[in-house]
Amino acid sequence: MIDLLLDFHSAPLAEQVADKPKRSALNQLTRTLLRKYDCGVRPVQNWTRPTLIHIDLILQSVLDVIWTDEFLVWDPEEFDGITEISLSSDAIWVPDLIISEFVDVGESPAIPYLYVNSSGMVKNNKPIQVVSACDLELYAFPFDKQNCTLTFRSWLHSVNEVNLTLWRSAEEIANDQKSFMDDGEWELLSVPSRYWHLRLDDRDYAHIQFNVLIRRRPLLYVVSLLIPSIFLMVVDIISFYLPPNSGTRITFKTSILLGYTVFRVNLMNEMPATTIRTPLIGVFFAVCMALLVLNLSISIFVVKLLHHNEKEVKEMSVSACLLDKYGSSSQTFLESNFTSVKTLVDVDQCGGYEFDLAPEEDLLSLSELQESAPQLERLLQEVVALRLYLQEGESDDSAQADWVALCCKVDILLFRVYLLILVVYASTLLLLWASWSSA
Repeated sequence: MIDLLLDFHSAPLAEQVADKPKRSALNQLTRTLLRKYDCGVRPVQNWTRPTLIHIDLILQSVLDVIWTDEFLVWDPEEFDGITEISLSSDAIWVPDLIISEFVDVGESPAIPYLYVNSSGMVKNNKPIQVVSACDLELYAFPFDKQNCTLTFRSWLHSVNEVNLTLWRSAEEIANDQKSFMDDGEWELLSVPSRYWHLRLDDRDYAHIQFNVLIRRRPLLYVVSLLIPSIFLMVVDIISFYLPPNSGTRITFKTSILLGYTVFRVNLMNEMPATTIRTPLIGVFFAVCMALLVLNLSISIFVVKLLHHNEKEVKEMSVSACLLDKYGSSSQTFLESNFTSVKTLVDVDQCGGYEFDLAPEEDLLSLSELQESAPQLERLLQEVVALRLYLQEGESDDSAQADWVALCCKVDILLFRVYLLILVVYASTLLLLWASWSSA
């Protein structure tokens, strides 16, 4: 740093003398232009002539405001060929242009200077960060398009004093996307513009309106919101293939419903906040929740039908009762008196009995048979009762099987109705999203 200072101070005197006329001409030009200049007066020689303000907009870049100041005109030949100088924006007249949708002060860098050429053309290349009010249409979120307007006008001067025009053609401005940050959530489509007058208090005010047409990139929301919901709905549909008479179906469907509820609560901040019109994606989530509840209700209804025909299971079967009641006495009796008896009891449909007895040498005596007749009669009654119970159980099993088959058919029918509702809903939602995206 010291060497640089020494070199600067040791510069030849001839170079300092050579630079002096240029600095003097610039200084003289600035003093000449601003000697009698009043920054509070509109810069026209004839006050009836309006000051024409040229506006140019490059989104996410620089706002160019250009106008002609008739008081800042000079001959470059008189000032060493200087054709353009920079002046402080506080020293000259600046138009009072505002943005009608402006709602807050953005973090725009302060530019204290502007350029003036020898013909009086003033260029104010000013970067502006605009925080403006925009009427968002979120019905088709996340496949939505937005139209945000930026309206430039003079706050005080009418069109007879300050008029507005475009510096470039409207088509060139509309298709200029080279400076837009195209790697974010939004995609710039075009920036059309129009010029119009607003009449207030018998005075016309010039307006230039830029319509910033942007489209949201939906990939993030499709991956984080729509695809998980679709997966849960697919799993819920597959759960219909679980057997309706198993208790796991209702448990499984309840778990899906609970998981979907937690998923919606966690992603609540991803949804746009609006109270005017419910977005389609909000309707999508609400209907998905309703379909999950409907699916669970269908399963509960089918399970209720399955158990509607069942009777309470008896604590002990007839055979167990017989064994408990006659096991000890009958076994002793049979072991003592029927060791050599082979009895085949056939009960026909009329309730008669047949006995096939062994040869005579192996039969009991008549007196012994007469003594055991009451016990045989009681035993035969119990055998008949047991057979009737088994026949009734077989008929009950057959009826139960028929009832289960009927419930399965009802389950399939309700499943098809559920699929039909789901397909109609999904098709309607896709058509609405497609129509809004292509509009």
